[in-house]
Amino acid sequence: MLLVVAAALIRPNGQILLQKRPDNKRMAGLWEFPGGKVEAGEDAEGALARELGEELGIAVDKADLTPLTFATTHVEGQDMTLLLFVCHRWDGEVKALESPALKWVGVDQMALLPMPPADAPFIESLATYLDRLPRD
Repeated sequence: MLLVVAAALIRPNGQILLQKRPDNKRMAGLWEFPGGKVEAGEDAEGALARELGEELGIAVDKADLTPLTFATTHVEGQDMTLLLFVCHRWDGEVKALESPALKWVGVDQMALLPMPPADAPFIESLATYLDRLPRD
């Protein structure tokens, strides 16, 4: 079983960060939530904080990662569980360190973008989550 973690980084205006998969990776060109594999000895939040630092150059406190939902799929002969966390706070400026492009989008725009099969079901959960947030 492959365990993968991803983050929905959410700006105060409700926009969420997506990154484009590099050309040299499986599912190249699709838009996904940043994150990656949980390595041996890591907990999910620690792995996600590490991945966000490596991929985006930001620092995230594990306490600022809130689990939202998960999806399971079968990828290249292996079962995979993808955990999605939401995050409203991070330190540093988001930069595309491993991805060819980043995009801040509203949850309604996500449905129009090509996404990996495991990421696409998260759109509805994010829409529900954002609808429940207090408004200023």
